[in-house]
Amino acid sequence: MRLAKQIAKHNRLYHAEDSPEVSDAEYDALVRRNAELEAVFPHLVRPDSPSGLVGHDVAASPLRKVAHEVRMMSLDNSFTDEEVAEFVARVRRFLALPDDAEVAMTAEDKIDGLSCSLRYENGRLVRAATRGDGQVGEDVTANVAHIADIPQVLESREHHPPTPSSLEEGVGGGGPTSTPPEVFEIRGEVYMAKADFLALNAAQESKGDKIFANPRNAAAGSLRQKDATVTASRPLRFLAHGWGAASEVPATTQFEMMQKIARWGVPVSPLLVRCTSTENLLAHYRSIGQQRADLLYDIDGVVYKVDRLDWQERLGFVAKAPRWGMAHKFPAERAETTLEAIDIQVGRTGKLTPVGRLKPVLVGGVTVTNVTLHNRDEIGRLGVRIGDRIVIQRAGDVIPQIVENLTRDEPREPYHFPDHCPECQSEAVAEEGEVDVRCTAGLICPAQRVERLKHFVSRAALDIEGLGEKTIVEFYQLGWLESPADIFRLRKRRSDIVGREGWKDKSVDNLLAAIEAKREPDAARLLFGLGIRHVGAVTARDLMKRFVTLPALREVAEAAHHESSPVRGGGPASAGGGDSPSRATPDNSNPYTGPLNHPADAPPPRSGEDAHAELLSIDGVGPVVVEALADFFHEPHNVAVWEDLLCEVSPPPYIVETRASAVAGKIVVFTGKLETMSRDEAKAQAEALGARAAGSVSAKTGLVVAGPGAGSKLKQAAALGIEVIDEAAWAEIVRNAG
Repeated sequence: MRLAKQIAKHNRLYHAEDSPEVSDAEYDALVRRNAELEAVFPHLVRPDSPSGLVGHDVAASPLRKVAHEVRMMSLDNSFTDEEVAEFVARVRRFLALPDDAEVAMTAEDKIDGLSCSLRYENGRLVRAATRGDGQVGEDVTANVAHIADIPQVLESREHHPPTPSSLEEGVGGGGPTSTPPEVFEIRGEVYMAKADFLALNAAQESKGDKIFANPRNAAAGSLRQKDATVTASRPLRFLAHGWGAASEVPATTQFEMMQKIARWGVPVSPLLVRCTSTENLLAHYRSIGQQRADLLYDIDGVVYKVDRLDWQERLGFVAKAPRWGMAHKFPAERAETTLEAIDIQVGRTGKLTPVGRLKPVLVGGVTVTNVTLHNRDEIGRLGVRIGDRIVIQRAGDVIPQIVENLTRDEPREPYHFPDHCPECQSEAVAEEGEVDVRCTAGLICPAQRVERLKHFVSRAALDIEGLGEKTIVEFYQLGWLESPADIFRLRKRRSDIVGREGWKDKSVDNLLAAIEAKREPDAARLLFGLGIRHVGAVTARDLMKRFVTLPALREVAEAAHHESSPVRGGGPASAGGGDSPSRATPDNSNPYTGPLNHPADAPPPRSGEDAHAELLSIDGVGPVVVEALADFFHEPHNVAVWEDLLCEVSPPPYIVETRASAVAGKIVVFTGKLETMSRDEAKAQAEALGARAAGSVSAKTGLVVAGPGAGSKLKQAAALGIEVIDEAAWAEIVRNAG
């Protein structure tokens, strides 16, 4: 969730506000890390995963919204030669081509600008729009009228662009004239040349106006102006790289179509070439890399596209990108600086994360001031201390990262990682087998309390509209929120909230209504919202399907404690932290609050061994989850928070309604990449159809749904003779269910 929020934030800053805080390489690394995690843990893929999003919504834009007739997609990225070779091989496999079949592709420099779509009707420009979120952009027709590279009327003419440095065939030469189709939408990048960017910033500085961070920001800020005269005063340019909606595509290849666009008077890259082998693609990539510093504009990689348009049509698209295209990014840039301090941040689960504060350094046009140090072991591996000279780069699993300590051998005292929480001074320890050091205070730690409150109201948990992170922090600092139960007591604070900055009668009433609407929350969402370690949204649903009510789950978890490892540390018990006693006691007359009652004829409570075994019998629940549940209910302050909350809310029994279907009663396994839904959604569909979604294939498996990239599970299914279908066939089963 934290990674998804990071990516969403940087999407907003980059696409909607033109004020990025991180470099392109940093952003790419975050997206790459998200994709890697989703590949390893497909059941944790979020419905709003960044892997399925393009750009950012334009809700806050002063410009008029425009719907794209054909969605403006982004491209998947590669970073190594091996990934490029696999991309070509993947195209061959998808098209069922022989290994030695020629797969021609175009290759061109990936300009770092603002995506823009130009719609021409009968050769005349009628609309220009930014990409936005790929489906809806901003109308910038009046603005592009001031960009000299963008013709108002397409011409039928021969075109002789600069001769490219190509390996096989570059855009050039004349050729026959071509009349533009009735409707043709040209897509490309609005950019600002490096020299023009420097001149603009010098002029801005002399006037005391905003200084732009890099040419891309300058181009975006200049184009997305409500006042087109501002755009007219800025030196913007345009390069085409493709097309969208078209009444006709008068070519059979990507390369030929780009030549026609050039002949119509729209600039295309002089470095665009057609290659017929992976080796030539990579050679052109290196050639462009060598020219990068001398180019007139910023680029961040090379784009490859399958040349044959009929093959592009067959290959189609995944969630947000075409299968027939890929961006090959350049390696990260590095810089040397000084580590000035190491701060410790405490997260929702108590994890102590060290953050290095750097002497600001410019890396590829972006100023870097912070670097994550991951954990105690990483500090030891790097041997970093305050004052060390270090080398950082803007790429890797977590960005930016330290790649070298230049003063490691200098005789100075090593950095001592804290053994107490910097927020509450409770003991901080690393549990056996873990590298992360965590505060043991749980909910009484102020840092954890705020982060857990944010998690409790988040979209995947209770999803309380209007109660965002900023409001949580504000109300916490006022002393109004210390535990989840306090959220449901905010109605008593109505008169205090009204009149505060940003709060009027209507907004306060809307917030309180949203809170009241969650008085009978979904039990699985409530369980997930409590932030118990290792209990994610899917695991919470699996647990509630077995136990139906929260008290039943608590009873088993408490019994299982005797079979689990004892929890470490802890602090004084309290209801939601602080010195306040529990505000309420469980009402045993409410069947959904407090501990269970056991009448005389009820079966005896489970033994610890039985409870432990019962939890482990649930698909997807392992020893780590069992121990986390047992530890949670063993801590008095956690129990106090639990009971206090259940005096405010009454989650109904968790009963999954099922529909009659062809898979009812079967065990279904999803494997490979799902392209139309998340793994979480797929499991929910299976459950709604009366099936059980499992994570591994066995003799008991009744059906396997396989997407692209399916591996060992597909082989296991074949060996066991289990039926295998694709995602489209699964969608048909869902549609036909009663």
